[in-house]
Amino acid sequence: MDNLSEALEKLKLASTDSATDSVESCLDCLLKALANNNTEASMKIQEMGILPLLPNLLNPQSSCTPKVANIIAELAKNEFMRSPCVEAGLIPPLIQLLNSTDHEVLLQTGRALGNICYDSHEGRSAVDLAGGAQIVAEHIKSLSQNTEPENEKLLTVFCGMLMNYSNDNDSLQAQLINMGVIPTLVRLLGIHSHNTALTEMCLIAFGNLAELESSKEQFASTNIAEELVRLFQTQSEHEKKEMIFEVLAPLAENDVIKLQLVEAGLVECLLEVVAQTVDGEREEDIAQLKTASDLMVLLLLGDESMQKLFEGGKGSVFQRVLSWIPSHNHQLQLAGALAIANFARNDGNCIHMVDTGIVQKLLELLDRHVEEGNVTVQHAALSALRNLAIPVVNKSKMLSAGVADVVLKFLQSEMPPVQFKLLGTLRMLIDTQGEAAEQLGTNGKLVERLVEWCEAKDHAGVMGESNRLLSALIRHSKSKEVVRTVIQGGGVKHLVTMATSEHMIMQNEALVALGLIAALDLVAAEKDFVGACLVSVLHKLLSDERSAPEIKYNSMILICAVMGSEPLHKEVQSLAFIDVVSKLRAHENKTVSHQASLTEQRLTAQS
Repeated sequence: MDNLSEALEKLKLASTDSATDSVESCLDCLLKALANNNTEASMKIQEMGILPLLPNLLNPQSSCTPKVANIIAELAKNEFMRSPCVEAGLIPPLIQLLNSTDHEVLLQTGRALGNICYDSHEGRSAVDLAGGAQIVAEHIKSLSQNTEPENEKLLTVFCGMLMNYSNDNDSLQAQLINMGVIPTLVRLLGIHSHNTALTEMCLIAFGNLAELESSKEQFASTNIAEELVRLFQTQSEHEKKEMIFEVLAPLAENDVIKLQLVEAGLVECLLEVVAQTVDGEREEDIAQLKTASDLMVLLLLGDESMQKLFEGGKGSVFQRVLSWIPSHNHQLQLAGALAIANFARNDGNCIHMVDTGIVQKLLELLDRHVEEGNVTVQHAALSALRNLAIPVVNKSKMLSAGVADVVLKFLQSEMPPVQFKLLGTLRMLIDTQGEAAEQLGTNGKLVERLVEWCEAKDHAGVMGESNRLLSALIRHSKSKEVVRTVIQGGGVKHLVTMATSEHMIMQNEALVALGLIAALDLVAAEKDFVGACLVSVLHKLLSDERSAPEIKYNSMILICAVMGSEPLHKEVQSLAFIDVVSKLRAHENKTVSHQASLTEQRLTAQS
């Protein structure tokens, strides 16, 4: 440290008279001290006021310049030195040096700028202001074809500098994207894939830039998919594969890139990873299995990529994914069920899958998880069944296969995601299936649970689906027994509340179900209708100009249906319905105006 103090004093003197030899020996001493104990030496350099001397020493013509840039790079390894470097005015002369043709000057300047920018807002702003990123991006572009080791080292430093400059900063990342760095970096990856350091730097850059939505379009216009898949195929180390996975995941959110990745053969790579890691017990095997199977499911979210892999239900990928469902591994069971749910996104696929026995596999999987209770697997398997139940031709087949019985085993689940999917699956199954709706609608335990969930205010999705299923049981069964079960279970008040929903489809489903209750067993429902203020709800719906025509129509049907009850009839009279209804005779919708005339006659006759 004494030597360092002496050298610093000498440097102060020498820098004023530009005696190159003495400056050079002082710089050597500084570099030696920094190599020995960087933090301590950096503090000393700052204390003695050396930083403001350095801009003058960054002279493009001087032989000392690479050493000065090297010293700045070493100093800026310390977080506490980055702002002082900016304040000492080092950025503009460093940016000037980027125009040099000297390899060593460029290398050390790139290091210095990269280190100053690392996690430093001041550093990045100063480089941005001086236009440094643009010059570095152009260097990378012009040097990209050169595969000499020295040049690759420089490219690695420059890529690192751009990374530090833009890391976690959306606006600077967007700036790099606008400069066109993505196609350049993709080219680098193709040309220099043999160079580990440069390849890793490109991957880190991709990982950062790919998080930005605006980058996806640029990535899609390059051959990034082929390059990443090719690189993946040559990797044996877990860490390297993980790095590539981290780039693939955000890129695969884009549908165009999904298809490119499928066409480049990524799926085969993923299936191989699954096969290699499925029985592994090491942490890295478990991590790779999860990443590979999750990515597989993500690729199936794109319509084109999914259909390409389905191949009419004969695709080898589709068959392999099917084999995951009976697996002993929860992660694979989950990915298999999610994949089926993704394949089940159009009627053709759903019909084919039900005809080839997939339902049975899913039911067996669910049966294994009634006791084991893995919530994510339950949720995924129910999602798949719900999607498969959408085509009308599948409903009766799935009911015959015992889907409803297995789904009902999860009625006691306390997990809202499972409750939500369970309700959706049952609702899809009974749509247009009168017999099944009657069977389920007279199941007291189910109706009791639905009524309970209709009050799940913390879980709007579960609450909405419970109401819709309650209504569907009545609408599709048209059964007096079902109506009685719902009345006894306390479901009527929830259907009246559902009629005031902000979603028109739910309002309508509620009104149709309430109409059936009134038509099938008005006497039993009368008390609940009065308690839930049904008549005033209908008055509001008819008076509200925003109500859709079908809401007005079904509200009038319901008014006519409740007139047979004395207390409800009295409520209708007290609310002057006749005024509201007579106005609707002039409604632009013919069905509404016609029903208004009929309703008015009914109200007049019974007043």
